[in-house]
Amino acid sequence: MRIRRFSAIAVAAAAVMLSGALTVGAFSLGKYEKVKAGNGTVTLPVSKLADGKAHFYKFEDNGKEIAFFAVKAADGSYKTAFDACDSCYKSKKGYEQAGDKMNCKNCNQKFAIGKLGPNATGGCNPGYLPSQLSGSTLSVKTDDLKAGARYF
Repeated sequence: MRIRRFSAIAVAAAAVMLSGALTVGAFSLGKYEKVKAGNGTVTLPVSKLADGKAHFYKFEDNGKEIAFFAVKAADGSYKTAFDACDSCYKSKKGYEQAGDKMNCKNCNQKFAIGKLGPNATGGCNPGYLPSQLSGSTLSVKTDDLKAGARYF
């Protein structure tokens, strides 16, 4: 009887631990949302970016996944960048948001979201990715995404 009870407890404990491990794995794998292009453009609804949090996406091109993020800056503008940079891209760690900055998860440098763009390039700056706001959508050209494939 004791052996049965011990076995039942051991099985239950293992199930709880496995469940917890799978839950943690699901969250860590869920950083990116896959996006597809239509007419040479990926479109993102700006309503999704209204929270001011960086949203991470992956676009697939010929088997290669190209990662990028979009975020609404404090001034109301929208910023898009590759989830990689010229310096640390080989680590494949990308960025995470830390308040009003994007933090390189490899070297821990922080970059003001409001300053991301064509004038903040090179080094560990998030790789610039042009985008265009049109009404309620933010558009990124697939050619611009493909130009960043070297990072991935």
